[in-house]
Amino acid sequence: MSGSGRRVWPQLCLQRLGKAVFQNILLVCVGNICRSPTAEYLLRQRLPPNHVGVSSAGLGALEDSPMDVTAEQLLREHGIDGSAHRGKQLDADMLRQADLVLVMEKAHAARITRMAPEASGKVFLLGKWQDEQDIPDPYGQQRPAFEHVYKLIDHGVSRWLPYL
Repeated sequence: MSGSGRRVWPQLCLQRLGKAVFQNILLVCVGNICRSPTAEYLLRQRLPPNHVGVSSAGLGALEDSPMDVTAEQLLREHGIDGSAHRGKQLDADMLRQADLVLVMEKAHAARITRMAPEASGKVFLLGKWQDEQDIPDPYGQQRPAFEHVYKLIDHGVSRWLPYL
């Protein structure tokens, strides 16, 4: 099937079912304080209200920690309030409940596959439609790194929207 044919399939399912194909989307990174919550909040903002459930978690989460200050500031500058976010540790139950798991790096997908092999068919890179691009971790770096990552996440979210 051609590249364009693959992109049409989820839209056809959406039209046929009359509802979203994915009811529960989980975004995953390591600490769950930078990348995955940024993607979570961007996705929530862009999907219709109550369209699907969107959440995030980390492979090595800083549990109950707020979003990184710079990541939250970038969201705020784009009109999104991420102040309610608290880091959550990824577990097998979250993976079972998710219809789609979007990760930031290929290594994250591999770790999830080892953790829960049954989830492997629903794990994809957020950068899938950007030539399978990894989204690097900006944690501990200066604002320009966060700005770069924000742009990659923003683009990744935009590229996934037609399939959701």
